[in-house]
Amino acid sequence: MDTEGPSTVTAREDAMLRATWLAALMLLVTAGMCAGVAGQQRPRIGFLSANSAAAMSARTEAFRGGLRELGYVEGESISVEYRYGDGKLDRLSAQAAELVQLKVAAIVTEGTTATRFAKAATSTIPIVMAQDPDPVGTGFVTSLARPGGNITGLSNFRPELGGKRVELLKEMLPRLARVVAVGTSTTPGNAQALREIEGAAKRLGLELQYVDVLASKDIDPLVRAAGKARADCLLVLASPVLLSSRREVADITAKIGLPAMYYTAEFVRDGGLISYGVNSHDLFRRAAGYVDKILKGAQPAMLPIEQPTKFELAINLKTAKALGLTIQPSLLQRADQVIE
Repeated sequence: MDTEGPSTVTAREDAMLRATWLAALMLLVTAGMCAGVAGQQRPRIGFLSANSAAAMSARTEAFRGGLRELGYVEGESISVEYRYGDGKLDRLSAQAAELVQLKVAAIVTEGTTATRFAKAATSTIPIVMAQDPDPVGTGFVTSLARPGGNITGLSNFRPELGGKRVELLKEMLPRLARVVAVGTSTTPGNAQALREIEGAAKRLGLELQYVDVLASKDIDPLVRAAGKARADCLLVLASPVLLSSRREVADITAKIGLPAMYYTAEFVRDGGLISYGVNSHDLFRRAAGYVDKILKGAQPAMLPIEQPTKFELAINLKTAKALGLTIQPSLLQRADQVIE
């Protein structure tokens, strides 16, 4: 006798159909989720520098710190493509073009030279200047309040600091009479800074000589020439050439026993005597804020150029001791960084 009726067979088939349908549905859902994850790729930005990775390490880390403050985890929620020219400008054109080909969401530039190459490579991808001495003068932006194109960011343009550095030198070296200023004439803002230095030197009755350094090979002979000319000190102006070779500059001045004032604390941390200027690490940290705004839809043309707000006085007491100098307590008390 047949104990399995038609209704029982139908129920079993129906159960199998339901199981097959559920399995197919789960596959579709899983595929959809995978597609969604693939479609939500983390944003990619570029970082372009004319200097070497070693010379830029502290500033690069400041930029990364700014990203972390805003909740970005490099390699997880954001990708950064770093390109360094290592002082060889012929590399920058290809590196800027490469970043454009990668279709990065923005390009962060560390200085005027890098910005110029990025600007030549693209007129649509947003460019964030981590620092620039004169973005209007260089033609990068229409005005500080309304940049007007695809470039925005921060300016470190404070030429009056040149005069302040001369005053600090006179305070540190009361018998100061002869100053040799060293810079790179092709650096934007150089001429304005030099005018401030000349004015301060004249007020203090100092003899001033300017030496132009256009390539790293010129550093050693020119600095040694300043020593032979019986200069009392060296005053280093903003220069990508000198920044890239800051250890060499510090070593040469130490060997010939010549005190030197610098425009950024990076020289002092690498053995230089004293510096006063814009806190460059703060600028690179703040550059991350521009990246964040752009990723959230802001247009660079409408993001005002921000000015420096933090300045720092740094003194290397170890170097001072090697030079036989005693730094006045009043100067040490005002220092933001004292390296011993």
